[in-house]
Amino acid sequence: MDLREFLVDQYRHMEWADASMWRAILESEQASADEVLRERLHHIHMVQRLFFNVWRGEAVNPQAGQDLKGKELADWARELYAQARALLADPAEDVDRPVVLPWAQQIAERLGYEPAVVTLCDSAAQVVAHTAHHRGQVATRLRELGGNPPLIDFIAWAWRGRPEPEWP
Repeated sequence: MDLREFLVDQYRHMEWADASMWRAILESEQASADEVLRERLHHIHMVQRLFFNVWRGEAVNPQAGQDLKGKELADWARELYAQARALLADPAEDVDRPVVLPWAQQIAERLGYEPAVVTLCDSAAQVVAHTAHHRGQVATRLRELGGNPPLIDFIAWAWRGRPEPEWP
């Protein structure tokens, strides 16, 4: 497996895991109505979209989708995965090309140092890691609300034969 195939595989897992989590959330009336979960889910999917827009040289809008709730938010999130996988799978797309993140200067000011140049590959890996980090928070909140978070580890997905996502 080469790097490009690995990235696409990571995005396939990310979609499957996100879809699995969304099913569990929407099965719970309490979780579906929880504002903390809604905000966290919006953040996850908004960041995914921001990075994708940067990769394509499109405008970024951190407020996109902020008024969506429940299934509407899940549907908005779902639209992006196939597009992101297609971009990463495209042999004409240079995964080593530099990517300038419009928010890098804000982060630099907060951290106190200038960020090094990152690549499309670096930023694609960041999206996967960022999503997994916050998905863990979503799972914790879902359990606090009496829900049952699904087993969504990468290895569990691989053991199941890398199934396609089942969106609600």
